[in-house]
Amino acid sequence: MSDKLAGKSIVVSGVFSIPRDEIKRIIEQYGGKNVSSISKNTDFVLAGEKMGPEKRNKAQKLNIPIISEEEFYTMINS
Repeated sequence: MSDKLAGKSIVVSGVFSIPRDEIKRIIEQYGGKNVSSISKNTDFVLAGEKMGPEKRNKAQKLNIPIISEEEFYTMINS
């Protein structure tokens, strides 16, 4: 267990190499909070394949970082 994501609100969007429920469990395990919709309070979007275009546009409009699954694993394992 780690607190690398403590206090972070994360939106998960798209298709990943593991089930989304597993991704969400990992986020919680590291202290993060899963949120379903993007707002100015979102820290970043974890984007898999086929991320929804509306979510991508909203994240870009609000200047919210969009990270890949690979970048996410690097973040929690560093």
